[in-house]
Amino acid sequence: MNKQDVTNSISMKKYIGTGFGMLFFCGICFAQPVVGKLAPEISLKDSIGNIANLSDFKGKIVLIDFWASWCVPCRRSNKELVRVYQKYKEKGFEIFGISLDTKEADWKKAIIADKTKWIQVTEPAGWEAPVGLAWGIEQLPTSYLVSKDGVIVSINPTKSQLEKYLKRSAR
Repeated sequence: MNKQDVTNSISMKKYIGTGFGMLFFCGICFAQPVVGKLAPEISLKDSIGNIANLSDFKGKIVLIDFWASWCVPCRRSNKELVRVYQKYKEKGFEIFGISLDTKEADWKKAIIADKTKWIQVTEPAGWEAPVGLAWGIEQLPTSYLVSKDGVIVSINPTKSQLEKYLKRSAR
C-alpha cells in the first residue's frame, strides 16, 4: 500500500465515521418523546386563531391527543374522551388535541360534531406537520399522558389506564 492509498483509506474512515455520527445525532434530535422525560413544548393555533402552548397547562395532568377528522378510530376516541374530560376537568385534567387535518373546515366541523370542549390546535400540514414529525407520529390516534410536572408518564394509555391514573393523581 503506497502513501496515497493510506491517505485515502484514512479519509474514507473519517468520512464513514462522520456519517455514522451524524445519523446518531439526527436520531437523537428527532427521537419520539419517551416516558420519563419532559414533554417538549408545543405552540400552535387553536380553533379561533390564538396561540396555545402546552406549557400553559403546567400544574395540570394533560393528555396530548394527536388525531384527525377523517380518522374513524380518532372520532370514536373523542366520544370516549368527552366522558373522561367531563368527569375530571374540574380536578386538574386537560386534553390538548392536536389535529393533523389538512382542511381547517373539516377539523372545525369535527370539533363541533364530537363536542370536544378541550383545547384544540392544528398544524394543517397533515403527516408533514412539524409537530407530528417532532413527536414521531406514525399512526392516529396517538396520545401522551403528561404529569402535573410536565413529565410523560404514558404513551397511548387505554381509557381505563387513563382513568386509573386520574383517580390516583387528580386533585
